Amino acid sequence: MIVLTIDQRRSRQGEDKVEALINQANNTVTHVRPFQRTAGDEVQAVFDDAMEAIHLAVMMAASGEWSVGLGYGEVELPLPKETRAGRGPAFVFAREAVERAKNTNAHLSVAGPTEEASRLEAELQLTACIVSKRRATAWEAGTLADQGLTQQQIATRLGITQQAVSSRLSAALWFEANRMMEEATKSLSKQLRKLGE
Repeated sequence: MIVLTIDQRRSRQGEDKVEALINQANNTVTHVRPFQRTAGDEVQAVFDDAMEAIHLAVMMAASGEWSVGLGYGEVELPLPKETRAGRGPAFVFAREAVERAKNTNAHLSVAGPTEEASRLEAELQLTACIVSKRRATAWEAGTLADQGLTQQQIATRLGITQQAVSSRLSAALWFEANRMMEEATKSLSKQLRKLGE
């Protein structure tokens, strides 16, 4: 299982964004146990889908508003209804990871029972740093590309040239960052399968 522990950064200097995160995430991502506030300005959820967990972890960290700890490993079964009542190594790893994430430029850390955690952390930190530098125009074009539109179709939709679309996607390293998340997903999924054997 995968546990995400997400802590709001600079929460004492601004509004509490935890409830908004809980409402949005619980309605848009697939989880085993939903996001719940665990303490103060921190939330936690349980996943079995590596892609969902990785994508969400990277996007939350890249926003600059959250420190994200991704922990993977075993959990005590059956999982309780309340996420915050969950126990097991994956929860411990997520706690360790979120504490480390607070002291990184990427605001993201990974911990788990295998050596793969270190490589996954490096890949996801780099990806989060790339994503954090994207401009709104890149998001506009990239979101459409992710929906399967061609660059010419994106250009028509946005009222710009195909070359401008290509430039936006290239500057944002859109496809490269997506590929990095896909490869990280394969790696994490493989680790989870091994742990389940």
